[in-house]
Amino acid sequence: MEPVVIPFINQRRDVIYQQDYARPHVARITMDFLRQNNVTLVEWPALSPDLSPIEHVWDELGRRLRRRLTRPETLQYLENAIIEEWANIPVDVLARNIQSMRRRCRAVINANGGHTGY
Repeated sequence: MEPVVIPFINQRRDVIYQQDYARPHVARITMDFLRQNNVTLVEWPALSPDLSPIEHVWDELGRRLRRRLTRPETLQYLENAIIEEWANIPVDVLARNIQSMRRRCRAVINANGGHTGY
């Protein structure tokens, strides 16, 4: 975050940062770091459904990495594989995820904030 996200946030006014409140994200050291850098967080209820389309993109990336013929044996190989597979995700996959937001929101509303198929 320090070399990229913090300067990005500092260059803009009224930026609000969103995270999913996974344990590493809410660890005291993480939250202290965000406070010390004046990062404003989106209010995100603890047990709210995850509507972020990026989760499906991460799944796509994981599937692509698992399909590779050679498993990464070094950190550098893994990094290169992630960068390569990320670049190869078709734009229409990303667009479909974004376009599904209306349907996702409706599903959450219909489930009264409970579990959905997403």
